[in-house]
Amino acid sequence: MAAAEANTASSISNALLAEYLEYLRSQRKLAPLTCENYQRDLGELIQFKGEQDWAQLRSIDIRKFAAKMHAQGLNPRSIARKLSSWRGWFAWLAHQGKLDLNPVDGVRPPKRGKPLPKALSVEQAVFLVEQSGDSAVQACNAAMFELLYSSGLRVSELVSLDLRYSAGASDDARYVSPGWVDFDEQMVQVLGKGGKTRAVPVGKAALQALHTWLQYRPTLAKQDDSVDALALFVNQHGRRISVRVLQMRLQQHAQKIGMDSRVHPHMLRHSFASHVLQSSGDLRAVQDMLGHASISSTQVYTALDFQHLAQVYDAAHPRAKKKEG
Repeated sequence: MAAAEANTASSISNALLAEYLEYLRSQRKLAPLTCENYQRDLGELIQFKGEQDWAQLRSIDIRKFAAKMHAQGLNPRSIARKLSSWRGWFAWLAHQGKLDLNPVDGVRPPKRGKPLPKALSVEQAVFLVEQSGDSAVQACNAAMFELLYSSGLRVSELVSLDLRYSAGASDDARYVSPGWVDFDEQMVQVLGKGGKTRAVPVGKAALQALHTWLQYRPTLAKQDDSVDALALFVNQHGRRISVRVLQMRLQQHAQKIGMDSRVHPHMLRHSFASHVLQSSGDLRAVQDMLGHASISSTQVYTALDFQHLAQVYDAAHPRAKKKEG
């Protein structure tokens, strides 16, 4: 019974594919060589999907297929052509009422000629942000590092954070806080580029590090009505911590634990984006959390995801492993 159903599904796929290729020839009037390329690209897609039904394919499956090609040394231009072929096929299937969505939508090949952002592995990122010690400075560092990685903040956004502030609680109602951590909702509210605000989730490790820092903060913070007195993160002199000081502290910490001293805070933002995309495959959600105005700014992390998937493929797939001489 199962074999019969598989044969039926196979025949349906073959019939649909033949109908689609005829559509390309007769209605779209594509050149014979172009039709051959389409047929070859779709043949590879059929091999990749195996017995999986067309309607069950999702974007994560397509990205894995493309990652395999990338791992096999196929250049980005060829991957882009194949994705275009696949996208057209799924669009036609959707038009025929065979699919509800196009799994190739949102999947992009690695871009050519542009250096990828430097991101850490999950293990490296966790090792970097973990900070031990019982001093106020170490507690401040731990909270800042954890929050950078937990929520993917820009450095300027992080150093601008305040204690939660209500304009009605001060005589200076003209001051508007650029951002704060909402512990009840486990979110951080930030003011990003272009004066746009956004809310990003905060993880448990970062929340715990923030709670610890807030116990130390009164020993350093100014006790007056200045703007610095509202700052969430302050230096040893009670002033709002600067971007430069944060950069130096992270570099010193990385060097102390034996990591590359060229580590910089923005690498934690890149790592956040890359790791969330690897786990979820949701490019739009990553765009929202990073505060990118355009999806094209976020798509660079797709290339990092391809790189990660290719490494996983190389390590795990028996046909990808090099033979030992």
